[in-house]
Parts: sequence; C-alpha cells; structure tokens
Amino acid sequence: METYIPEGVCAKKITYKIKDGIVENVTFHSGCPGSLQGVSKLVEGKPVQEVAKTLKGIRCGFKSTSCPDQLSKVLEKYIKSK
Repeated sequence: METYIPEGVCAKKITYKIKDGIVENVTFHSGCPGSLQGVSKLVEGKPVQEVAKTLKGIRCGFKSTSCPDQLSKVLEKYIKSK
C-alpha cells in the first residue's frame, strides 16, 4: 500500500495500491464518507491512466481541487515515474 497526503481537501490521507497498472484498494481517510467510498469503488480495477484522466480537474465547491482530483495527482506522479 502507498500513502499520499492530499492538500486543500477534507481527506487527511489517501491509501492505494497499483498492481500491473491497475488501481486497487483506494481508501480516503476522513472527508465525505459516502462520496469517497463511491469514488473508491468506481476506480477499483481500472487502469491507472484512465482513473487519472477521469478524475483530473474535479473541483469541490469553491476549492481549486477535490479528493478525486488529489487522487489523480498522485496517480499522475506514478505514471511519470514509470
């Protein structure tokens, strides 16, 4: 499991696993439980590039980012490192 500390959102931590380019076991710690559990279920088993592209740029209200956008940022870092 990897850990990412997001910035500018309610979630305090995001844990995730990437296996063979597939996103697994995403968990948002804190934040809006129902919505973030839904995001976690929807990205499970999807290719990392697809998830990063889909979630990139999503905003939360007046904020310039969101929990899904923060997940896209860490996934983009992963993609660039490969």
